Amino acid sequence: MALKDILPSRIGFGSAPLGNMFRDIPDDEALATVEAAWTDGIRYYDNAPFYGAGLAEIRMGEALAGKPREEYVISTKVGRVILDEVEDVSARDQGEKGGVFSHGLPNKVVNDYSHDATLRSIEDSLKRLKTDHIEIAFVHDLAQDFWGDRWLEKFEEARNGAFKALDRLRDEGVIKAWGLGVNRVEPIELVLELDEPKPDAFLLAGRYTLLDHDKALQRVMPMVVERGLGVVVGGPYSSGALVGGPNFEYAPIKPEMAAKIAKIKAIADRHGVSMKAAGLQFSLANPAVAAVIPGASQPSRIAEDGAAFREKIPADFWQELRTTGLVNPEAPLPV
Repeated sequence: MALKDILPSRIGFGSAPLGNMFRDIPDDEALATVEAAWTDGIRYYDNAPFYGAGLAEIRMGEALAGKPREEYVISTKVGRVILDEVEDVSARDQGEKGGVFSHGLPNKVVNDYSHDATLRSIEDSLKRLKTDHIEIAFVHDLAQDFWGDRWLEKFEEARNGAFKALDRLRDEGVIKAWGLGVNRVEPIELVLELDEPKPDAFLLAGRYTLLDHDKALQRVMPMVVERGLGVVVGGPYSSGALVGGPNFEYAPIKPEMAAKIAKIKAIADRHGVSMKAAGLQFSLANPAVAAVIPGASQPSRIAEDGAAFREKIPADFWQELRTTGLVNPEAPLPV
């Protein structure tokens, strides 16, 4: 089934902030944020065991308890099993994501892309999410930013384990779709070149944004369109960098990127365009993109995202970004 036929809308909710990403978020604030998303009409919720060692899924399960299950779509991820045993959070080796969830739960996180661990991961997620099924499963962080030089070894582990398990679950109708949930384009290119198995969808975080889209445009987006598949864009604001935050790619913004953001903002201000609207609508303009999932940890952010999604942006704004070289000449622009 095509991803666009599974997802109920083009804007969803990314739950990483609910796992206490970068800060300790009170439970009531987290629950109120999901409630605000529901009230605003959002019906697609993306999750992962990795987000706060299960915390985001637990909060999502609480927030959606009592909502009609047939009215919303859930995706979550496999590749990690969360144990009851606790560990030293500061000692976790999490590649470029180290420290991002230092305020999450202290439960031990085991990286495992095997067949059995994939089934266990989904089973555990269902309990945390308080549901009896998920629609989409993404194999999480199977890329260089997490694994460094070992990423191809881990990819092979997943090819013989997680991929086969998810292929079977989809063919049996247990899930509707599966794919990779990554922050790099290379794993998507690699899986698309395999004869078997056949993924349906990809969650690509941070690689198809207004600030960083060149690599994805080269091969991934055309390949996805050609095969009739779909991409969910995560991190459309590039870890908040586009909208005034201090981080790009989970790390402090470098001067070169700060200068690029300032140039875009000057053009946006001149045309009366909000940076959130520019970021969301740029990502959605590519025909490969089925949805964007900005993350939020405060109810007010939900209203901002909704307004950004609906904002009317003049064509002259996009043309100026193109003529000044701030977007790739091959990038589809919103009409």
